[in-house]
Amino acid sequence: RYFRWWYRKTRIEKKSAFIDLLCAVPLQQIYGCPLGGIGGGTITRGWRGEFCRWQLNPGIYHYETVIADQFTVCLRCKGQTVYQQVLSVERPSTLQGWNWGYCGHYAFYHALYPRAWMVYELPGQNVVLTCRQVSPVIPHDYKDSSLPVGVFIWEVENGRDEDVDVSIMFSLQNGTGTKEDRSGGHWNEPFAFEKDGERVAGVLLHHCTRVNPFTLAISAREKAGTGVTHLTAFNPTGSGREVWQDLLQDGRLDSPAGKSSLTEKGEVTAAAVCASCRVPARGHRTLELALAWDMPRVYFGSKEKLHLRRYTRFFGSRGDAAPALSHHALTHYEEWERKIEAWQKPILENSQLPSWYKSALFNELYFVTDGGTIWVELPPDCRAEDLQGPAGAGLSHLLPVLREYGRFAYLEGQEYRMYNTYDVHFYASFALVMLWPKLQISLQYDIAVTVVNEDIQPRQYLMCGQTAQVKLKNVVPHDIGDPGDEPWQRVNAYLMHDTADWKDLNLKFVLQVYRDYYLIRDSLYLRDMWPVCQAVMESELKFDMDNDGLIENGGFADQTYDAWVVNGASAYCGGLWLAAVCVMCKMAEVLGDAEIQQKYTDILSKGKEAFERMLWNGKYYNYDSSGSDTSSSIMSDQCAGQWFLGACGLDQGEFEVFPKSHVVSALKTIFEKNVMSFAGGTMGAVNGMRPDGVPDTSSVQSSEVWIGVVYALAATMIQEGLVEEGFHTAEGCYRTVWERLGMAFQTPEAYREKKVYRSLAYMRPLSIWSMQLALERRASRAPAPVQSPQVPIHP
Repeated sequence: RYFRWWYRKTRIEKKSAFIDLLCAVPLQQIYGCPLGGIGGGTITRGWRGEFCRWQLNPGIYHYETVIADQFTVCLRCKGQTVYQQVLSVERPSTLQGWNWGYCGHYAFYHALYPRAWMVYELPGQNVVLTCRQVSPVIPHDYKDSSLPVGVFIWEVENGRDEDVDVSIMFSLQNGTGTKEDRSGGHWNEPFAFEKDGERVAGVLLHHCTRVNPFTLAISAREKAGTGVTHLTAFNPTGSGREVWQDLLQDGRLDSPAGKSSLTEKGEVTAAAVCASCRVPARGHRTLELALAWDMPRVYFGSKEKLHLRRYTRFFGSRGDAAPALSHHALTHYEEWERKIEAWQKPILENSQLPSWYKSALFNELYFVTDGGTIWVELPPDCRAEDLQGPAGAGLSHLLPVLREYGRFAYLEGQEYRMYNTYDVHFYASFALVMLWPKLQISLQYDIAVTVVNEDIQPRQYLMCGQTAQVKLKNVVPHDIGDPGDEPWQRVNAYLMHDTADWKDLNLKFVLQVYRDYYLIRDSLYLRDMWPVCQAVMESELKFDMDNDGLIENGGFADQTYDAWVVNGASAYCGGLWLAAVCVMCKMAEVLGDAEIQQKYTDILSKGKEAFERMLWNGKYYNYDSSGSDTSSSIMSDQCAGQWFLGACGLDQGEFEVFPKSHVVSALKTIFEKNVMSFAGGTMGAVNGMRPDGVPDTSSVQSSEVWIGVVYALAATMIQEGLVEEGFHTAEGCYRTVWERLGMAFQTPEAYREKKVYRSLAYMRPLSIWSMQLALERRASRAPAPVQSPQVPIHP
C-alpha cells in the first residue's frame, strides 16, 4: 500500500513524499555549522569550508556542494603577488585556472553553534588566517535572530618581518547548485550601502525563479585601511582564468560598474567581492565579509497562500533588503558575539561539566534554524475569527501573541517532512521554552486552534488501511502540515496511521502547557489554555476502558513509538497520563477551579494504585500489562512522565506521583541493562531490553537508540540524583553520533548497534536542553559550594 502511494506521489505527481522510506538521504560526513538566523532559510558550510547544504525554500533541502562558492587569499609583498590560493582542498573539473588543492594538514575547524572557526596556516608564508563565522542566533532575541545572514570575520596574523598586503576574495554562484541556476533570467549588480557613517559594498545576485525568487548578497565592510572591490559576473563553469589573473595582478578586482546581462537558458553566472588591507610586520588586521539572502515572500508547495517571513517586519518585503541586511550584519556582529558569549560563557567555564556536553548542548541547537524552519508574520488584516475557526473564540490572546511573535514551525526531520510533529516536539520543546519562549507559546497557540476545530475531510491511512477524518475535534494533531502542501491550513500530513487514537498527543499538550507556565509564569497563557486542556483530557478519558483511573493502549501503534505495539496499561503512556492528571490538579489549584481539581485528584488516586499494581515488578515498570512475551521488557523511556514532572517542580512532596524509590530503582535498572549491557555501555540506552540483557527485537524501534530519548533519560537521571549515570548515558550518544559515525550537524532520530541509522537531522535531540534545566534546578536547590563554580541559571 505504501509503495503504491509512493510511486504515485513521486513518479506520477512528481512530488516529494512526506517520509520517503525508499530513498533515504545518504550520509555525508561533511557538514559544519549552518549559516542564518531562525526561520529565514539556512546555508550550511562544511568543515572543509565548502557551501554544501541549502534550505532557502521552506522545508526543502538541496545537498549540493557549489564549487564556485569559495574564499581565496592573495598575499603581496613589495608590489608583487607572492601567494594566491583557493582555501579549499578540492581539485574540481571546473575553474581550472584557479590554484586549488590547499593542503588540509594546515587547516583546522572548530564549531560551537552558532559560531565556527577555520584556521589556515599558509604554508611557507608565515601568515595565519582565522575565519570566524557568526550567525545571529541569540536567546530571547526576536529581531536579529530572524535575520537570514552570516558574517565571516577574517583575522590576519602576519609573522613576517615585512608588511604584507592581504586580500580575501569571496566568490559565489547565483543559485544553490540546482537546475534552477540554469533556468535563465538571473542577473547580478554591484551595490554600496551607507548608514550612520558605516559603508558596506558588494554584489547582489538576483535569482529570478517564478516561485520564491531570492537575492543573494556578498559584501565587505569598508573602513580606514580596507578596500573593497568586486567582479559583477563571471562564468563558474569555465576556467575562471580571467578572475584569477585579475586578482593576481594587484590583489584587487576590476570593479566594473552597471548590471550584468540576464543569463540565457543553460547559462550560469557568479560574482566575487574582495576585501584588502595592509598588515604590518608582526602585526594583525581584520577583514569582514558577509553573506545575506533575501527571500521575503514565500509559498509552500501548494502555492495557495503568500507568507511573509519574520524579518520582513524589520527590513520590508519588497525583495530589496539584501543591502540593508548586509550592512546590519557587518555593523552588528560584534554585539551579537557579545550576547552569544554572555550566554555561553558561564556553561563553557563551568569545570564541573564535561567538554563533550558543552559541545553537544550548543551544537545540537543547529536544528532550531536548520530544521526546515519557517517563521512568518500574520497578515496585517488577519482577524481573530480567521485564525480561530468556529470553535476557537475562547483563545483570547491568540491574535495578540501571533501578531507580536508570528508563527513558527520546524520539521520533524530533514527527511521526515512534517511541521511541528507534536509527539516529537514534546522532547525538543525544552530548547524553545528555555531560549525563545515566545516561539514555544506561539506554537502552542497554533496547536490549541487545531484542537478545538475539526477537519471533516476523509483520508485513507496507509498502514492501517482505513478511511477516517484527517483530524477530530478536541484531539491534538500529529503535525501542522507538509511544506509540500499548505501547513497550518491542512494539518496531519502523517498518514501512516490515524493518530486520532494515539494515546500520547493530548497528554503531551497538557504537560507542555503547565511546563511553559511554570518556567515563564504567563498567567494569561495558562488561562487561555485551561479550557483546551480540559477538552483534550476529557477526550483522553475514553481510553480508560475499565474506569480504574489509568488509560490503556490499544494493541496497535498508538504513540510516538509508532512501530512498537503496546497493549493494555503501559509504562510510557500510563506514566504520561498520570503526569498529565497531576498537572491538571496543579493547574486547577492555580486557577481556583475546585471542581476540576477534585475530579482529577480522584482520578489520580485511583490511577496511581492501578499503575503500581499492574506494572511495577519490584525493579522497574513493565513495558505493558498484556502478559505477552515482551511485556516485561525494560523500556528506556518508561519514566517520561516523571521527567516532565521533575522539570515542572512537581516531583516531590504532595505532588509525588511515582514513588521515589521506584523511580530510582527503574533508572538504575535502565542504566545497568539498557545502557551498560548494550554495546559495552558506549552507545547510550537502547529503547527496549529484555530482563536477561538482550535487546528487545520485537520491533525495529525497540532495538534502536533514540538520541533525543536518551538525552531526556539522562535529564531524568540528573533530576533524581544519578548525575554520573546521566552523563555517562548521554555521552554514549554524543560519541557515537558526532565522533564515531561522523554525523555532525545531522544528528539522526535513531541508530542501532551495528552502524545502521535512521532519519538524519532530526528534531528530538534538542531535548538535551532538558539536561541543562535539570542541572539548573539542582544548582538552585543546593547550597553554594565554597570556591566552586555553579551550574548557571539560563537567562
